[in-house]
Amino acid sequence: MPKTIDVIQAAVTSYQEGKKTLEEVIQESVVEARSACEVNGNQSQECAVAWDIVEELQAERSHRNQATQIKTSLDHYCYLHPEAAECRLYDV
Repeated sequence: MPKTIDVIQAAVTSYQEGKKTLEEVIQESVVEARSACEVNGNQSQECAVAWDIVEELQAERSHRNQATQIKTSLDHYCYLHPEAAECRLYDV
């Protein structure tokens, strides 16, 4: 049986190669992390490492979501016209 870390690494590699989505990799990693904790115990190093990887993958998803958020029409306008009065920020 392959080690949990090897299975997760294979999933991450297939994401990097474009074979899987980030969401699929996260789901597989969660399953593997649960399995590692069930087999090795919740206090085991393998369990902790597997959940650390899941956390990093979820953080990556969060960062990507923030980067692709849809801007408001005001944000778009201010991007095109930063000198406009509506776009100026004042500290009071």
